[in-house]
Amino acid sequence: MAYDPNVLRRAVDRLEGERRRRRVELDRLRDRAYGREPRLAQLDRQLQGTMAQLVAATLRQGGNPAQAVRTVKEKNLDLQQERAVLLGAMGLPADALEDKPACPLCGDTGWRGAQMCDCLKRLCAQEQIRELSKLLDLGEQSFDSFRIDYYSQTPWPNRGISPRENMELIYEVCLNYAQKFGRFHYKNLFLSGAPGLGKTFLSACIARTVSEGGRSVVYDTAGNIFAQFEAKKFLRDSQDGQEARDETRRYLNCDLLILDDLGSELTTQFTQSALYELINSRLVAGLHTVISSNLTMEEAARRYSPQIASRLDGEYHLLEFFGDDIRLLKKGRL
Repeated sequence: MAYDPNVLRRAVDRLEGERRRRRVELDRLRDRAYGREPRLAQLDRQLQGTMAQLVAATLRQGGNPAQAVRTVKEKNLDLQQERAVLLGAMGLPADALEDKPACPLCGDTGWRGAQMCDCLKRLCAQEQIRELSKLLDLGEQSFDSFRIDYYSQTPWPNRGISPRENMELIYEVCLNYAQKFGRFHYKNLFLSGAPGLGKTFLSACIARTVSEGGRSVVYDTAGNIFAQFEAKKFLRDSQDGQEARDETRRYLNCDLLILDDLGSELTTQFTQSALYELINSRLVAGLHTVISSNLTMEEAARRYSPQIASRLDGEYHLLEFFGDDIRLLKKGRL
């Protein structure tokens, strides 16, 4: 899983911030409790003594180790019971003044050995959605809010089915692709069709669902992606070049890349080379990609190299959008 370093940094900062906030709140609660009942402070100081220190003190007097352990346990239980009674009188549970981690699995570190804990994954998913929202309007874009009624039920010329029937099929593929990410039989999607038919909307739905599932997602337009590849190559020693190297690494390593508006860029030998590197590297690594384009698959085959065309045709499941411009229909209903 390759989260954007900025996303990971913000998630870790939030985790640490929550840990500090809980610690401050616990300190305040302790101060109030100790102020109301000074005996609690005395009990806590006694309980903080370690078992090893108390056993050692008993052994120095010639006692039996097993008996020493039992004696310490009994003493600690008595102290804890007295402490629980005092806290209960204040309306607090017995463990109210204990420093308990919010996540018992990782102790609020965010990591379980070398593996990222689910608590940190959730924060990364939230930060990733914020990052995606800078480019995609994720406020209302979800599979639940998708409106199939905008699509005509009249059979479309030369298609044999209506735009609505077609979109019902496309919707189901996109929904299953996102909800069963990594387990769905299609690894890569090619969304093809004219502007205003819902390609970007469904891309945003996929991005949201996969992000919420704890996977790393990067969305960007073809023009921006190729610009970063260009900066990495020609500005390699500059600050912009270093930032471009980080960006291209994200494109190549994220769990899901959504490449929007392929075909809108100025197609040159360099962009063809960058596109081939992007598509081929992700295929070799077994990573997932969704491409949306105003081009048909046939137009893409003519526009790009045979190597690119072969990979698009052989490794991507084609979803063809057709119908009336939904954006114009929405304006007409206002």
